[in-house]
Order: sequence, then C-alpha cells, then structure tokens
Amino acid sequence: MAIPTTVAWVSAFLLFAHVWSMPTPCHIQGTLLESAKDLLRDMGGYFPSECLQDKVNITFPAPALTTSSTPTLSGSGAKAIYEILKNIDSFFGAEDLPTKWDQKKLDNFQNIIYTQIDHSKCVSGYMESVETSDYPVRAAALKTYFGNLEAALKEKKFSYCAWEVVRKQVLETLIFILKKNSNCLLWPNMP
Repeated sequence: MAIPTTVAWVSAFLLFAHVWSMPTPCHIQGTLLESAKDLLRDMGGYFPSECLQDKVNITFPAPALTTSSTPTLSGSGAKAIYEILKNIDSFFGAEDLPTKWDQKKLDNFQNIIYTQIDHSKCVSGYMESVETSDYPVRAAALKTYFGNLEAALKEKKFSYCAWEVVRKQVLETLIFILKKNSNCLLWPNMP
C-alpha cells in the first residue's frame, strides 16, 4: 500500500517540476494589438471636425522600432514595444478620459492593453540577458514622443480635443507596430 502512495507522490512531484520549469510565454500578441487598434479607432470614431484647430501632429519615432535585417524584432525592439504599451496604459488609465467615447469599447481597450502588458512583462526581465546596447536610444526617442503627447494634453487642459489628439497618435502608433513589425508579433497558427 505504501509503494503506490509513494509512486503517486513522486509522479505528482515530477509533473509539478516539469510544469514549473516550462518557459513562461513571453510574447507580444498580434491579435491583441489588432483588437486594441480597432477598439481605439471605433470608440471615438473619426477625428472630430470641431477639434481640427487643435490637431497636432507628433511624429512617432520610427527608429525606436527599427529592426535589423533579421525577420525577428531585436530584444531592445521588443522591449520598446513593451514600453509603448506601458505608456499607452498610463495615458488611458487616467481619471479624466472623455465621456463622449464609447465606454464599453474604452474598457475593452484598457483590458486588452493591460493583458498584453501582463503577458509580455517578462520582456523586461529577458532583456537583462540579451544584447540591448541600442535600447537607450530607443527609450530616449519614446520618452520624448510620449512626453510630447503629455505636454499636448496639459497645454489643452486635458480637453476632449486634446484627448482626441492623443487617441489619434496612439492609434497611429499601434498601426505602425502592426504594419512594420507584424512579422515579429505572435500570431495564432491558422490551419
């Protein structure tokens, strides 16, 4: 009677050790970014005509996500996307978001961004073991970009139109990631 119990405990321990040692998925999901882009676009519709005078074009720093000749995003590029997601989460986690936006779509957008950050947070730890000598340049460009977005919000006193400018810029950022780095994102296998 003691042998089957021992075998069961050893088997359970080995199973647990095997599962525990499996690598944690560390990825940026293309389908989640695609969904976030669609929700962000749809929650406010087209850029409002009453905000055209407030429209500011803050160019996304493309070099922050430039890949080398390899088909996969470098470690520092993946970390840059992770930092972009964290900045987006910070902006859209604010208390004073426009009430004109579709609140259900906004909630879904926020949940997707949070989920994506949670699923890819290991990117930050992973970067410690990967060559990321170009990351400081990427980080500086992103800091300037998101700083400019924050300055536009503050300058316009967090008005609806200022938020529309931010929404437009973040939408363009997600489109840029999806177009220029699509082959570096995790996509489901299609049969």
